[in-house]
Amino acid sequence: MVRRVRRPYRRGPILVDPSAMSEPVYTAHIRIERLRGPHRHAYLPAHDGPVEFGVHSAIAEHYGVEPEREITTTLDYVMAATGG
Repeated sequence: MVRRVRRPYRRGPILVDPSAMSEPVYTAHIRIERLRGPHRHAYLPAHDGPVEFGVHSAIAEHYGVEPEREITTTLDYVMAATGG
């Protein structure tokens, strides 16, 4: 079945054929636990124990928070993953 998709930035619909997409190869099963404020634990596959996320330095200042301690941000992990 082909369905029409509206694109607000271009004129006219495009046709999308769902059968042209492959099945997902991998689905990550992740659990996020919010502790307090920006402090969170992420439970990731193939990792023993939680990964801590929080804020530090300029990020804390930008959001106007004063963390109990400085912790690596989700942005730091995203940047490391894309650069690595």
